Amino acid sequence: MQILVLGGTAFVGRRIASTAEESGHQVTCLARGKSGTFPDGVGQVTADRTQPGAYEQVVDQDWDVVVDVSSQPGQVKNAVTALADRARFYAYVSTCSVYADNATPGQDENGPLLPALEGDLMENLQAYGQAKVACEQHVWRAFGPEHALIARAGLIAGPGDTSDRTGYWPLRFARPASEDGAVLVPDTQSATQVIDVRDLADWLLDASSRHIAGIFNATGATVTLSQHIDAARTVAGHTGPVVLADPQWLIDQGVQEWMGDRSLPLWVADPDWLGFGARNSSKARGAGLRTRPLEQTLSDTLAWELTRDRAEARRAGLTDEDERALLETLARS
Repeated sequence: MQILVLGGTAFVGRRIASTAEESGHQVTCLARGKSGTFPDGVGQVTADRTQPGAYEQVVDQDWDVVVDVSSQPGQVKNAVTALADRARFYAYVSTCSVYADNATPGQDENGPLLPALEGDLMENLQAYGQAKVACEQHVWRAFGPEHALIARAGLIAGPGDTSDRTGYWPLRFARPASEDGAVLVPDTQSATQVIDVRDLADWLLDASSRHIAGIFNATGATVTLSQHIDAARTVAGHTGPVVLADPQWLIDQGVQEWMGDRSLPLWVADPDWLGFGARNSSKARGAGLRTRPLEQTLSDTLAWELTRDRAEARRAGLTDEDERALLETLARS
């Protein structure tokens, strides 16, 4: 196939582009080239999607599939307008953050959505879900239900994930902050899902090649956070103490849920979000989505994490100093 990837230099787009190229497709990536390098073997078009004429170099040929991962409605609107007559199929990577109800486990693609963002520009991450709704609408209007695939991905994991959400736990168990090897974990059975970026790329390309159109939740298996943490501990070979902390105690200590500075990644205590990691992905699995065991994703992510510069600032988790201080405070309480 002739595949145009809008992006291709950052985590998800780069994996899709490299997977397509390795599978024997003719791949062209259109990107600024500022988020990373282009994958080996792909055609390269350097363009800024925020500028007029961004698609001039790719509208002179026909494309079997266009893949888009943008979160900016204006970029998606301009892309589908420019390529509607040149592309046979449009695959858009959206997110489960488009849903308005995050409290109810097991919801499928018919769950209520957030209102679409008005305007072309998402100015902050608080508008992320609404921006993705707007992007979906632009794709759907231009290509329709027979020529578009919208993949509402769960948390995307795997080697190369610099969000630090899925790398945190295996790396923490591999490198405990405490001398006795103790690791602080939230005492919760909340649900979580991660989908390996490699599995998402494989399925997106396979489904696109078969023109499997529609809207799909693309998530990994639903497991409790406790099970996820156990898997991370296993792949890291950790044998030290596991110290359970009450969620309310963690909140009182200023530890954030889910991600960000001074956080415990993937942890959710807010009851309004307990369904976020428990979406129904049976429709995508019926359309060919296959996901590898969580242990393999975490093991491969850990191997990648161990190659990173230890001085590099991280975007989620506890620092060693924070972890030790929290463990000492908990031991005294």
